[in-house]
Amino acid sequence: MSNAAIFLHPDGYDTTGPRLMGRHSAGESFLRGFLRHADVESHVFYSPSGHSVSQLAALVERIHPTTKPVTWIAKHERPRLAEVGCLYYPQPSLAREAWNRRPYGPESYSICGVTHTTASHLAMDSIAELMTGPTEPWDGLVCTSAAVRKGVETQLEAVRHDLVTRLGATRLTLPQLATIPLGVNVDDFARTPANRMAWRRKLDIPDDAIVALYMGRFSAAAKMNPAMMAMALEAAALATGQQIYWVVAGWGGSDDLTAKFHAQVQTFCPQVHYRAVDGRPADTRFSIWSVADLFISFSDNVQETFGLTPIEAMAAGLPSVVTDWDGYRDTVRHGLDGFRIATMASRFGRDLAYHFSNGWVSYDNYLAAAAQMTTIDQTAAITALCDLITQPELRTRMGVEAQAQARRVFDWAMIIPQYQALWAELAAIRRAAPRSDNSIRMVDDPRRMDPLHLFASYPTRAMAPDIAATLVPGVTWEVARQLRQRAGWVGGTQHVRESR
Repeated sequence: MSNAAIFLHPDGYDTTGPRLMGRHSAGESFLRGFLRHADVESHVFYSPSGHSVSQLAALVERIHPTTKPVTWIAKHERPRLAEVGCLYYPQPSLAREAWNRRPYGPESYSICGVTHTTASHLAMDSIAELMTGPTEPWDGLVCTSAAVRKGVETQLEAVRHDLVTRLGATRLTLPQLATIPLGVNVDDFARTPANRMAWRRKLDIPDDAIVALYMGRFSAAAKMNPAMMAMALEAAALATGQQIYWVVAGWGGSDDLTAKFHAQVQTFCPQVHYRAVDGRPADTRFSIWSVADLFISFSDNVQETFGLTPIEAMAAGLPSVVTDWDGYRDTVRHGLDGFRIATMASRFGRDLAYHFSNGWVSYDNYLAAAAQMTTIDQTAAITALCDLITQPELRTRMGVEAQAQARRVFDWAMIIPQYQALWAELAAIRRAAPRSDNSIRMVDDPRRMDPLHLFASYPTRAMAPDIAATLVPGVTWEVARQLRQRAGWVGGTQHVRESR
């Protein structure tokens, strides 16, 4: 099977920081799955960051120890990526990496990226640059859901149309697009009676109470408005007459914001027994599922592209009530693993895009405004919750189906081979392509030009072959060494004089 060098920067994989984001959880999960299931003879990591090999090796060891040989490629050893044939780059910014590859030949190796959010200007620009940067047909972009792939294709078509109509572009090269979902390591989320008892004791929840669980980052602007979930649970509690507990496990941008979030959400569901949990610690992220009988998540935000927590719930054997939104549509099967609640969104947001482009609204306000133009079928949500609350056999059946589906489709053991098959396909395209000539390699990135060429008009004149430079009298190598050691010396005008 094909291998790839893993672009390793702690920010893409480390979940121990205070600002835990979905891409961190997804990155950690991917790396653990890759280390467990990749059909490779060795693991290769490329690290252009300033972190030492020992720091990075400790991160890998914490995520999952490996007994296979490990090769480290340092930042100045980029040509060695050709030995592996592919670089896995955990974001969609393939064009930036393609420019960095160019001096060594476009066909020297493939680059494989992956989408996370595609709503920010940075992400949108990265996708647009797939059309204008030196990406090749042997590069690939993994879209984690059918919805996000459609969005990527829509933007690329808009960029193509602009380049053709405005500039008369005739040769536009794109990487391969592949739809491969995010995965989970199913066994990591197994519910156990011991964990169920421990969490219920800790949170003062009766053994026979019905518990709904929400897990994830708290942000009404960038994730979802929790009021809709709270009101649906409140209505279900009143309709069924049962004591409903809601465990809300997550984290906000700060402790103050987290506390404010919990206080505000509780006002929407006074009849529901609310339990707040910090969802960041690793032992909580993997064990909290045991406390619950069902999972709830009403995503309505364009910042989301896949949504990892529904498949974590499936891995834990929990039925879900989620919105029919973006990647959720690819995971929870309505009526089998749980219920997907219909959503509807406005098609008129050009003014919002223009305000965001001009910087007149912040990213969070842009996301929140788009979410305000989305509706959820609240009646259907309440009905689904009532069915799960009052029918234990339905909860059991859906939970069993969900866990089986998680193993069949979303366990990394099933998904890593899809990545390796994609890398093999990219390798085949690359090997069949004609070799580039040296003139291509010598073309600089016009956005990152040689400063001495770009700013050649700044000095009095430029160096020329008939100019010789000699050291100024009194400037010896020892003097130069002392200059370099002085605090704050970072270079500067050279102590030379011109002679002809």
